[in-house]
Amino acid sequence: MGTDEKPAAPHSTANTNEMIDRLYEVAVDPSRYEALLDHWEAMIGPERLAAHKSNTPIIGLEHLTGHVERADQVLDRVLRDDFNKGPRTIIDQIDHSAAFAVDRSLTIIAANAGATQLLHVQHGNRLQDAQLGEGDTDQLAHHIGRLLNLKQDEPVVLRGHTAQGDRLIVFHMRVIRTDDSEPYVLILSSDIHWPDGFSEMLRAAFDLTPAESQVVRALTEGNTLQQAAEIRGRSVDTIRAQLKSIMAKTETRSQTELVRLTLSTMEIAQFTTQVSEKTRAISQGYDTLPPRPFQTFTLEDGRRMDYLILGDPFGAPLVYSPLDYGLVRWPAKAEVEAARLGIKVIVPVRAGYGKSDPIPKRTPYVPQLCDDLAALMTHVGVEAAPMLTLGGDTHLACQFNQLHEGRVTALIACAGVLPLTRAEQYDRMDKWHRFILAGARYTPHLLPFMVKAGFALAKRLGKYGFLQAVYGKSDADMAAVANQDVFEALVVGSEVCLSETHSAHDAFAREVIAHETTEWTDSVLALKGSVPVIMMNGLQDPQVPAETLAEFRRDYPWITFDVFPDAGQLLFFAKWPQVLERLQQFLNKT
Repeated sequence: MGTDEKPAAPHSTANTNEMIDRLYEVAVDPSRYEALLDHWEAMIGPERLAAHKSNTPIIGLEHLTGHVERADQVLDRVLRDDFNKGPRTIIDQIDHSAAFAVDRSLTIIAANAGATQLLHVQHGNRLQDAQLGEGDTDQLAHHIGRLLNLKQDEPVVLRGHTAQGDRLIVFHMRVIRTDDSEPYVLILSSDIHWPDGFSEMLRAAFDLTPAESQVVRALTEGNTLQQAAEIRGRSVDTIRAQLKSIMAKTETRSQTELVRLTLSTMEIAQFTTQVSEKTRAISQGYDTLPPRPFQTFTLEDGRRMDYLILGDPFGAPLVYSPLDYGLVRWPAKAEVEAARLGIKVIVPVRAGYGKSDPIPKRTPYVPQLCDDLAALMTHVGVEAAPMLTLGGDTHLACQFNQLHEGRVTALIACAGVLPLTRAEQYDRMDKWHRFILAGARYTPHLLPFMVKAGFALAKRLGKYGFLQAVYGKSDADMAAVANQDVFEALVVGSEVCLSETHSAHDAFAREVIAHETTEWTDSVLALKGSVPVIMMNGLQDPQVPAETLAEFRRDYPWITFDVFPDAGQLLFFAKWPQVLERLQQFLNKT
């Protein structure tokens, strides 16, 4: 873009079309999340200042809402397993469709039972062995070679026939590229048993009627309009009218495009297993971190709430607020030191994390979190205690103090955040933090999908890969992650947020939106003169860089700031000895 050119408005056709493409790319493949972040910033960045001045969400994005909701439906079914596990792992997960994988030499490197039954192929066969109609094998071979030679991945939909019975088959072809092996082409056929619940998924995703979903099914299975009419017992004119409505709802322009969309959605649905509600009953380390059992009690409204006790169970109480990443464990040496110092660390597993029940949808979110914390303190016999918070949990501590006056005796905020009052404070953040936090403030209706996609990416990348993506530009944070004790605490602690069997993306999104759309300056000022506040911040924090920290210090001169040039957002995990030293004066007073 030249220096005299203005960025396209969010509602421009070019930006809209590319943004929609990015949304669906992320729904199908969460590894493309970075590209979505970059394009989103190009769209939203120029509008943020105006929205901030008017204290309103960014307008002109209503046309994206339907697409985001639709992509969100697809993302619910997205592939959770890493393609790097190989074709056999992928093929084994496809139960409803005949599927096989072919390498560059046209050798079949994996095939499921459906492919063996339909096409009489198995591992080690040549593609030419597949029992297809005349010319169909050559057509498949041609497109396999073309897909493997393309620089950009794109799905291909082909029609063919079985050798016996001349039955129509629709093939969906997709190239799979991995880091440590040669690329191959995954081929799924339309010879399927319609997956259980798939019609309901289509109706929910595209607002189809039951009759329309049946038309989609008939066409996807390779039937003509005439055949679909016969199957449905309707006239061809009725089927054409329904098809016109379907294409309007799915925003497809042809029957082929509709079939391609349906097959892509079905592919995702077939790949994915539902996220279980089960999580571990014990927080179990894998190296030096000792196991800690989760403890449970029942809140007044009947919801379950879990918590951990770290350090000395009979020591001076400290309430630790573990951030919306759910970092409920400390480095092993820090937990040992807390026990030696006689500190009883009370760690709430907040609503929607781990086995703690979520907050009902229409309940005010942050006030309920505060009430839950007050109930936990009462349950463990603690009337008042100092609070240690991470990152944006400063907000939760301030609100808790205002709603439950007298229960917070001091606040130590590690990598603490204060109310963001300037649009440029978002602009200064690294893109991951800006994307989530600015999105929560200026486009909150779109945030749940963005968070869900980010959680899907975290599963794909693994904990280390995700930490590297989020904190890669902070040398201090990456140095902390490189410490094995710190890394173990981050990985094990965050299991209540994201694990193989649990995802707290909904609770995360609701909390971030509540944080960013609430004016909480008064709750910070309520601490002045009554509750000592110490902010411990690093100059390499991707969320609170040096310029923003300087503004915090000017806006709140009565707060004590401890500044560390060699720390970032993971300050507590890197500087826990200094944090515990700071806490001592307040623990002695409890």
